[in-house]
Parts: sequence; structure tokens; C-alpha cells
Amino acid sequence: MRRGGVIAYPTEAVWGLGCDPFNEEALERLLELKSRPRHKGVILIASSVEQVAPLIDPLSEQEREKVLATWPGPVTWLLPDPHHLVPEWVKGKHSSVAVRVSTHPVVKAICDSFGGPIVSTSANPAGAEPARDLLRVNLYFANKVDGTVPGALGNLAQPTQIRDLISDRLIRT
Repeated sequence: MRRGGVIAYPTEAVWGLGCDPFNEEALERLLELKSRPRHKGVILIASSVEQVAPLIDPLSEQEREKVLATWPGPVTWLLPDPHHLVPEWVKGKHSSVAVRVSTHPVVKAICDSFGGPIVSTSANPAGAEPARDLLRVNLYFANKVDGTVPGALGNLAQPTQIRDLISDRLIRT
């Protein structure tokens, strides 16, 4: 990933594709693999709150408490990015950024090894079912990813919940 690679790895519910969020070419390649429009944006996933602290620090005490009550855990929050810390190619057309601090051991190990949050999006072409096993990842992406991190999925039946911090709307259940 440090050289612009795209990886496949297990998450809480489905296999994911990831890359360095600060490498625009890597993200463009990932989006091309998925046939995903850039304007939709992608999720950042981290191993600890410290890895995303610059996005948490500007929040009010009440907002911070709401987010931290669910992290680490299977809730992705749409957080404001008033200081434009996250590149627009990660956020797409949105002013907020989707962030999750995971408890999944493989995700944690990847983020710890990488030294920060990574892009996380489901391993599937746009419109197809997300991959729930390595066979499906290989059917979708064959030799198109630069690496596959072995491991088991977590125990969630559905992809993680997405909540908007500002509106408190549930975006994905």
C-alpha cells in the first residue's frame, strides 16, 4: 500500500478493498476496479481512535462522546472535516468523511502496520453482492489486486451501520 497498491482483506461482515487514502492514484485504481463513481466517496477505517484523532478533536464534547461510545466497534460515522484534513478524492462529493475504528483483528493489524487509517470499501464490482469469501474476491478481481491479507470475516451478518453525526440520521442499517 505504501507503493500505491490495492489490497483485499476481511472485515467485520464482508471482504474489503483498501489502499493508502492519501495516494490519489491508488484510490483511482481501486475505484476503477470496482467501477465505483468517485463522487460517492469511500470509508476510512482505523485501528484506534488515536489514528483519527485530528478528525475527532474539533468535535463538541457531546459529539465526541456519541462517537466514542461506539468505537471501537461496527459503526461508521460521517464526521465533519472543517479543516479539510482528508483529501476530496476520499470524500467524493461530500464535505464529511466516513470513518470507523474497527475491532476486527486483521483490520487492526493492517492499520497498525500501515501506521494509520486506510481506505475501506466492499470487495465487489458496483451493483454486485459484496464478497463474503476469498473465492468470490478472486472471481471478482482475479489478479487485479496487489495483495490479499488472509483471515476470517467477523461475525456481522450485514456491513457496518453508517450514521451521520450532524443530522443523527441512520444512513445504512
